[in-house]
Amino acid sequence: MIKNTVLVSLLLFSFCACHQQQPINQKEIEANIMSVLHEQEQAWNAGDLKQYMNGYWQADSLRFASGGHINYGWQTTLESYQKGYPDKKAMGILSFSGIDIQILSDDAALVFGTWRLKRETDEPWGLFSLIFRKTAEGWRIVHDHTSSAKAAV
Repeated sequence: MIKNTVLVSLLLFSFCACHQQQPINQKEIEANIMSVLHEQEQAWNAGDLKQYMNGYWQADSLRFASGGHINYGWQTTLESYQKGYPDKKAMGILSFSGIDIQILSDDAALVFGTWRLKRETDEPWGLFSLIFRKTAEGWRIVHDHTSSAKAAV
C-alpha cells in the first residue's frame, strides 16, 4: 500500500511539474511590441504603407475600426490606408506616444496610446487600442480601434 501511495504521489508530482506554466516574460513581450510600433513609425515616415502593414496580422480576420467604419482583413485595411493616404504629403510624420501595454497572456496583449501626424497644414491626432497576438511571424496587431480627436482650443 505504501509503495502505491508513493508511486501515485510521484506520478502526480511529475504531472504537475510538467504542466506548470512558464512565467510570462513581460519585459520581452513589451520590447517586441514596442519594436513593432517603432518599425511602423519608420515605415510610415518613409511613405511605405505596405511595410507599415507588416505590423498587422496578415489574415482575413484582422479587424480595423475607425471613424465609424470597420474593415476586416489585411488587404482591405491596406486599401483603406492607400485611399486615405495617397501620398507622402498626406501621410505626414507619424509618432506614437503614451504607450501603455497590458500583458493578457504569453501570447496576447492590449496596447493603448496616442498617435499624431505632423503635416504641412495640420496636426491630426487621436487614440488607439490595439490587441496584439503572438503569431508565427511574431507579435502582430489583430484588432485596431483608432479614433481621431479635435485639437484643443
